[in-house]
Amino acid sequence: MNRVEQMREHINVMLATKKDAEDKRVAYLHLYGVAFACALIAKKRKANVELAVMAGMLHDLYSYKKKDEVNHDPKKVPAILANHAKDGAVFTRELLNEWQLTTPEETDAICTAIYNHSDKHGKFAELDEILIDADVLQHCLYNPAFPVAKHEESRFNKLMQEFGIESRG
Repeated sequence: MNRVEQMREHINVMLATKKDAEDKRVAYLHLYGVAFACALIAKKRKANVELAVMAGMLHDLYSYKKKDEVNHDPKKVPAILANHAKDGAVFTRELLNEWQLTTPEETDAICTAIYNHSDKHGKFAELDEILIDADVLQHCLYNPAFPVAKHEESRFNKLMQEFGIESRG
């Protein structure tokens, strides 16, 4: 079995234990939606598709796990989300070390991408940029009737241009 499928098995086990059915649905859609977008963007940019998919699958796993731990307490969830990229990078490093699916260099690259993925305005390394852009695509295309968030508008428009697609604004 290849590394992506091995990782998917680990993630599926973690998500299967989620208590809140709606959060479980959103977690599957978002994590695997971002992973799919990572694959598409990495292929377009001739980057490492496998690492991009892995980063996409893992990028918000920490948030979904922690929300269950606090039982979706409205007072505690904002604190989890505020630092989810940085805390998620630490959590991901622990998982990758435990699962032993990546080299130390690959682990560093994935964790750095996760650490930076919430910064939609910076300029980062190739894998970081792929993950940030994939996260934006999933947010913006999940439901085309929703408006594009202001902080994602510039990246979304650049992505649409990169793919030769008319932006919806």
